[in-house]
Amino acid sequence: MAFSQNAIAQVLPDAVVGIKIALAKKPVTRPMTITYVPYVDRYYVADGGLGPLPGDSDTNSPSPIHIYNAKGEYLNSAKPGYDNRSIYFNPNTKQLETVTYNASSSAGFQPNAGIYALQLTEDGDLKQTSTDISGPNPAFGGPHTMPTYDAEGKRYFAKQGRSNVIYIVELPKREKSGEILLDLDAAGAKFDDITDYYVAYTGLHGEELAVLDVDHKAILVFDINGKFVARSALPSSMKLHSQNHISGLGYANNMFFVYQEREGEFGTYYGFRIFDQVK
Repeated sequence: MAFSQNAIAQVLPDAVVGIKIALAKKPVTRPMTITYVPYVDRYYVADGGLGPLPGDSDTNSPSPIHIYNAKGEYLNSAKPGYDNRSIYFNPNTKQLETVTYNASSSAGFQPNAGIYALQLTEDGDLKQTSTDISGPNPAFGGPHTMPTYDAEGKRYFAKQGRSNVIYIVELPKREKSGEILLDLDAAGAKFDDITDYYVAYTGLHGEELAVLDVDHKAILVFDINGKFVARSALPSSMKLHSQNHISGLGYANNMFFVYQEREGEFGTYYGFRIFDQVK
């Protein structure tokens, strides 16, 4: 859930921890992303990186989604059947939605690839049913991208691997609607310092995009044209690893989430507030 586009906020020079969510179950492969559904006040942590097993007649992915309450306490888990790359709450449809691995089909055809709406009970538990939103679409570019969703503009921002390039995707168009080039030079970073496949969409006018700078332990904020705005430093005590380049990321409930692999039995998600109060 993001602030209004008309909001005015300043980037905090030092990120502030808003919540910690210690994982209660070992990830099947890797904790890919996290989102928040406001009407049930729950967080959803999606595993990814595991498609249907070779030779298995079941075409569903065994990657689960884990549910936590507003305090970060574990509730339950389910296996909707998708190799999740990005999950998000769509306020237009009131649905929890997922973008899978290879949503572009650039790695060849695979079953259960694309965008799907995951069905929830009234309490916010995951049902074993889902509906199609979009099949594979080449506009998303690389197969590993973790697209984020702009509900107001009804478009996706799909960061391309090992680059400063973000594709703008507007369904059902099958070609990208445009590109954004992040000005990493102005931010004092290089393409291999930042996350490979993920850019957050904040919904804040003039501060729309944010990426994790793994090497410099900071979150870099850019406007919608890719102009560098400011950085928000993470605690110097945080230990980021190579995994942070490709997974364990999300923007939810007005916080930028970063996964700490070696904190707790199965790792911990930190939710960082990187903007001051809305003015």
